[in-house]
Amino acid sequence: MKLHATIAYAVITLGNLLTACHQKPDDSRKGGSKVYQVLTVQPQQATIFSEFPAVIEGQQVIEIRPKVDGYVEAIYVNEGATVAKGQLLFKISNPQYDQAVITANAAIKSAIADVNAARMDVEKVRPLVEKDIVSAYELKSAEYTLESKEAALAQANATLANAETNLGYTFLRAPQAGVIGSIPYKIGALVSSTTTNPLTMLSTISDVYAYFSLNEKQLLNLSERLKGSSWEDKLKQLPPVTLVLANGVEYPQKGRVETASGLIATETGTASLKALFPNPQGVIRSGASATIRLPRVIDTALLVPQSATYELQNKRFVYVVLKNDIVMSTAVTAVPSNNGQFMIVQQGLKAGDRVLIGGNNLKDSTKIVPKPANADSLNHVFQASQSQS
Repeated sequence: MKLHATIAYAVITLGNLLTACHQKPDDSRKGGSKVYQVLTVQPQQATIFSEFPAVIEGQQVIEIRPKVDGYVEAIYVNEGATVAKGQLLFKISNPQYDQAVITANAAIKSAIADVNAARMDVEKVRPLVEKDIVSAYELKSAEYTLESKEAALAQANATLANAETNLGYTFLRAPQAGVIGSIPYKIGALVSSTTTNPLTMLSTISDVYAYFSLNEKQLLNLSERLKGSSWEDKLKQLPPVTLVLANGVEYPQKGRVETASGLIATETGTASLKALFPNPQGVIRSGASATIRLPRVIDTALLVPQSATYELQNKRFVYVVLKNDIVMSTAVTAVPSNNGQFMIVQQGLKAGDRVLIGGNNLKDSTKIVPKPANADSLNHVFQASQSQS
């Protein structure tokens, strides 16, 4: 309720101020001069935003590909479904893997029989050797035969394990929790490990990356503005960034900017950055489009209403009121505030300068009667607009 009251007060104050800015100058005169509102500019902290188009990707995106050849026998999930780690996704049909398991099981049974027979021979020969009925050579031969059969059994078990592993590859499970992407193959489609497209993409979206690009000039300006001995150190100085979703709504969670690529692409002349955003509710999906809003804090911004400025030949001007109350047009370099109602002057003015409000048709050296504008009301309106942004 308090926030609504503050915003309402800010809107009313802004309306009154802008109305006053567009009113005709006071008809009261002093020595033939008209009365105009004059604002004394003072430095204050302001935040402006640069916006960049972004593409969303899950923090981890995994291609689901078959390790064996075969036909898609079953699809257990739908596109866009949220799955848990280990959940069954696809079944690949290939009869040779089922047959290999059957064959390996049969070989094991045969090997077990051979081992049992060889063990019986050893047990039969041993007492005969003890009674000197047959030579020790016969016992050694029987024992070697038993070892050979046991080795054959071990090999048969290994063959079964390999066959079961290959058969297991026909069941594709989720390696991690995430969201299923598009599924280009339908039941009956022939697939293999060398197929161009994966069966699907599995993306983890508990955290997401928003990828965006800066051109070389923007990158250099950002680097000069931030402190740090390395690019990573500089990025750590950036305040949290905002994500604006495709419907124009600001995402409530803030993100942190990280390096995505240390190179400037020669084809586009841009470098890629990424911002990490928590996504606990899964609102943001991989592949979505959005806008990154990168903040820049100016500690000593000089703020004037946009109505106090005018453009001429692609340049922006303000009227500065000199000590003798004579106005003089002055070119300034300025950027608009986020709500478009104010200009943040970067060059052309200094703290303490007086700026004329609402007198854009005056000639230079015109003498006026200055009427101080309410700077506190102006600052309150600007700060309210900042908080809403």
